[in-house]
Amino acid sequence: MKILFLSQRVPYPPNRGDKITTWRLVERMKRRHEVRCVAFAHDDADVAAAEELGRLGVPTTPVRLDARRAKLASLPLLATRKPLTLGFYGSRELQAEVDRTAPDVDLAYAYSSSMGAFLLPHDGLRRVMHFAELDSDKWRQYAERTGLPMRWVYAREHRTLLEFERRVAHAFDENVFCTPLEQRIFQQAIPGARSMVLRNGVDLDFYRPRPGEAEPDHLVFVGMMDYYPNVDGCEFFVREVLPRVRARRPDARFTIVGGRPTPEVLRLGDAAGVTVTGFVEDTREHLARAAVSVAPLRIARGIQNKVLEAMAMGLPVVGTVSATQGTDGEPGRDFVLADSAEEQAAAILDLLEHPDRAAELGRRGRAFVEQHYDWEQVFEPLDELLDRLAPAATAAG
Repeated sequence: MKILFLSQRVPYPPNRGDKITTWRLVERMKRRHEVRCVAFAHDDADVAAAEELGRLGVPTTPVRLDARRAKLASLPLLATRKPLTLGFYGSRELQAEVDRTAPDVDLAYAYSSSMGAFLLPHDGLRRVMHFAELDSDKWRQYAERTGLPMRWVYAREHRTLLEFERRVAHAFDENVFCTPLEQRIFQQAIPGARSMVLRNGVDLDFYRPRPGEAEPDHLVFVGMMDYYPNVDGCEFFVREVLPRVRARRPDARFTIVGGRPTPEVLRLGDAAGVTVTGFVEDTREHLARAAVSVAPLRIARGIQNKVLEAMAMGLPVVGTVSATQGTDGEPGRDFVLADSAEEQAAAILDLLEHPDRAAELGRRGRAFVEQHYDWEQVFEPLDELLDRLAPAATAAG
């Protein structure tokens, strides 16, 4: 079967959350099918990655996206009933490429609702909508966390994008979510549309425990640092949690690992005990040197790769409800659940002061992801989905 795959970023290399998932999707599809990609290129590295994908047997057309111009292009939509997201990711060039390619494929797979928009004109094509997360719900959470005027903007985006998501969901042949929680939110907001769960996974050979390298009192957070939930979580942690930890453990330090740190994140590096690394080639080096991985996200949905990767490394994880709810793990057995600043500080101090307890939590976390999050296992439903759609798709083609 010939498959067209659309994504907001070139799905390679797997060095950030969305690219980890999209690369795994493409890699799994291409084992049995012909796959070609059309995706936005956010920088020169994305263009180079598209060329590398071609060499790997996945022809990829990158379409340049200038974030500043895209934001300006979305502003006129404030005077309409359309979501700003569609203005930001709107592209005549990408639409033309999809229109040119669609007649020659059997099925199209869109990763994120904004990419699904490019497939709406193609009613005769089998289409799958993979909601990386229900974006409208994300904007609702943003609205609850911010003041005016952005609260109004985010609330508007929630309403308008939800209407668009309803349209896409009912038009496509299948809607895919990475957790049962996301699926339940979808079913409540958009009843009557098909849906299924396709979990994320973790590379268990790449992320392996490295005993003996952990440094006492060293805390770590890993994530793209231009993503608002990560920024908000780290600001909260440095402002509210870390001082409580350092009051009892003065040598405690916190390393924020991730590319594209915003000015707000860079300023966190001025706080006592805080290091901001920016982009690193291999996050495992920082995870291996940490005593505890923290996930202080106050806004989150889906499965957090940062949590799975830390658990796979055998690191004890202290995370909020928002950060851990998608894993379906058991709090206290697989990770420590702590929401408030006081709860997070107490949980971290308990692990720092009881290394044997921390090590045991890390071992249980590793066992949990081995049992539930091996990529080969979690993507079996993808094979079944493609098999189910293939006969009709082939006949239509």
